[in-house]
Amino acid sequence: MLGLKLATDPRWATLAETNIEEILTDHAWCEQKAATNAITIITLNSEHTDLVTDLLTLAQEELQHFEMVHEIIKKRGYKLGRERKDSYVNELFKYGIKGGSRKQSLVNRLLFSAMIEARSCERFKLLSKKIKDPELSKFYHDLMISEAGHYTTFIGFARKYGKGIDVDKQWEDLLKFEGELIQNYGTSETIHG
Repeated sequence: MLGLKLATDPRWATLAETNIEEILTDHAWCEQKAATNAITIITLNSEHTDLVTDLLTLAQEELQHFEMVHEIIKKRGYKLGRERKDSYVNELFKYGIKGGSRKQSLVNRLLFSAMIEARSCERFKLLSKKIKDPELSKFYHDLMISEAGHYTTFIGFARKYGKGIDVDKQWEDLLKFEGELIQNYGTSETIHG
């Protein structure tokens, strides 16, 4: 369903499990950034009532996920560390967000968002299957399902508001780029690292 060109090496989950506090902190900030991204899309495209409605719900879900991760961090006696830079997302952003018409900019942002959700979904699935901690295994399984829904939301709006733009070709191009990009990641205990 996700169309990703390269699966994450399962050893990444093992690496992530070696530093649960780090993966949880990084994950918390990923959720905050996802909420901020949804609000940014709303701010720039407020004339699309259905998009505003659905992305408000999505942003609230992302903030709930942030809160859920933070609760796990506190429960385990950890501290929410400082925000982490996400090189993967930054490189993807540079590729996927280019100028053009307002419509093209919206499609670019939606496809960029769909890609992040797709990779996060894939990583959460891997964590849910490989991590030995039963609480986190279930947690990541549940989040995987949510991320898949977010991916579908972004792709759906890209197709809806991208009339006259070859959205499917752009998505294929982005998938190809991401498949090459992700080869440089999977070696740190961060969600996209």
